[in-house]
Amino acid sequence: MSQDAFERCNQILQHITEDTSVPRNIRRAAEESKELLSKDDDEPTVRASTVISILDEISNDPNIPIHARTLIWNVLSELESIRH
Repeated sequence: MSQDAFERCNQILQHITEDTSVPRNIRRAAEESKELLSKDDDEPTVRASTVISILDEISNDPNIPIHARTLIWNVLSELESIRH
């Protein structure tokens, strides 16, 4: 279950990292989140919580484009379902 969710999240995060209209700091956070989700050495809930905190912080960035914010919110809701 959580592996499928991580895969969907990674696809969305990959899309954000490749989008040049998204500021570099946000693309960097998306890339870092992708790497964290891919690590199998931590519990899925720990990985989800760590990525949620990173993405929650950048989702409030005033420079983030609306479409990227929406994608991040999609990832956050997907990860929230794993955490609970």
